[in-house]
Amino acid sequence: MTYIPFTEEQKLRAANTDIAELLMQQGESLKRSGREYQWRDGSDKVTIKGNLWFHQYEQVGGNAIQFAKRFFNMNFTEAVEYLLKHQGEVNLIPPTAQKSKERKLFKLPPHNNNMRRVFTYLNVLRGIDTDVICAFANRKMIYESDYYHNAVFVGYDLNGKPRHAHKRGTGQQSQFKCNADGSIPEYSFHWHGSNDKIYLFEAPIDMLSYITMHKENWKKSSYAASCSVSDRVLFQCLKDDPQLKKVYLCFDNDEKGQEAARRISDKLSAAGVASEILVPIKKDWNEDLVFQKAQENKEERKDFECRAALQL
Repeated sequence: MTYIPFTEEQKLRAANTDIAELLMQQGESLKRSGREYQWRDGSDKVTIKGNLWFHQYEQVGGNAIQFAKRFFNMNFTEAVEYLLKHQGEVNLIPPTAQKSKERKLFKLPPHNNNMRRVFTYLNVLRGIDTDVICAFANRKMIYESDYYHNAVFVGYDLNGKPRHAHKRGTGQQSQFKCNADGSIPEYSFHWHGSNDKIYLFEAPIDMLSYITMHKENWKKSSYAASCSVSDRVLFQCLKDDPQLKKVYLCFDNDEKGQEAARRISDKLSAAGVASEILVPIKKDWNEDLVFQKAQENKEERKDFECRAALQL
């Protein structure tokens, strides 16, 4: 594509495009929420206000140019040209917005030759039980990626084909998390059990944390992590396994998580499926697990000091 030397005024005008108006002209569905709009990027919620947007799950946002680059799959020149054309400023045919609808080919991130960093991250930093980690790793549902050494949580379809991969940074201060391109939300990280119970979580680490705290016969139940606050993996599991009759909604103890839990509970009730909302004491199940481990360590230390004092 030929480079167009946009003026600073044109770039500013493009960046200030009303995103909601742009989407509605394309026939997209938006939900009004006060002075903002809610738009769905697949199963994830994007908040829009004027020329600004914010992705609720990935915690990133920006202006209209960055929106077009991210969601319409455009480069900077294409994005500015497209937005100015929307405003009637540039007499050129913009790249088709259909690009945003094309699903990228799913491919698992390359494997590292071991998962030492991931095991240390999950077991030492996050407090997840060794046997639980190994159970998922043995099924090739958790592994360590090459180069970046991310923890990768894999979701499979009923035929055993990988369909979803959630990546999580393993550095102590890392906040990185995202789904691999082409991931299908209906098959995000999940475990099929043999009884009639399924537990739904926001994140894989919360799912593993809850299992660690409730280890007895855990393999008999089913579990799923939506890697967001959607219900798509849950309803896929219910479809794939008709014996599932009771759903436990285990989202975060915050406004977003509990709002989603109530929404999904109402949806299940309308479908005739029994459900119960389980709420962690702290913000999420991993915080509960880490706190529990810290308390156990304190008790063990007190017991050790008491025994040592008696021997003096």
